[in-house]
Amino acid sequence: QVQLVESGGGLVQAGGSLRLSCAASGGTVSDNAMGWFRQAPGKEREFVAGISRSGSTTRIADSVKDRFTISRDNAKNTVYLQMNSLKPDDTAVYYCAARPTISVILTPATYTYWGQGTQVTVSS
Repeated sequence: QVQLVESGGGLVQAGGSLRLSCAASGGTVSDNAMGWFRQAPGKEREFVAGISRSGSTTRIADSVKDRFTISRDNAKNTVYLQMNSLKPDDTAVYYCAARPTISVILTPATYTYWGQGTQVTVSS
C-alpha cells in the first residue's frame, strides 16, 4: 500500500511559480508510474503531468506545456511538479497518483494510489 502526501500548494499571483512535492511511503516512486492531476470546482479531474516507472519518459498536458515540468528524486522517494508562469486557470486542487505499471496513462481511473491533494490558487 503506497501512501502519497502532497505539499507545496498555496496562493500565488499570476506569473509566479510553485513547486509541488509528492512524498511516498509504503512503496517507492521508482516502482510506479507517477502522475499529477488537478481538479477545479465543478470540473472533472484532469491529467497534468506524468513520469514513467523508469523515469525515462515524461508526459505533459498541452494546457501546461512549456510551463510545468515533472521530476523525480528516487533517493528522497519524492516526485515534484514545478509550475512556472502560473495563470488563474491553473487554480485547482492538485493530486499526486501512482500506478504500479510501466507507462504513464492520462486516465485518472487507472491510478491505484492517490494523495489527499494540495490547493493551488492563482490570483489575477
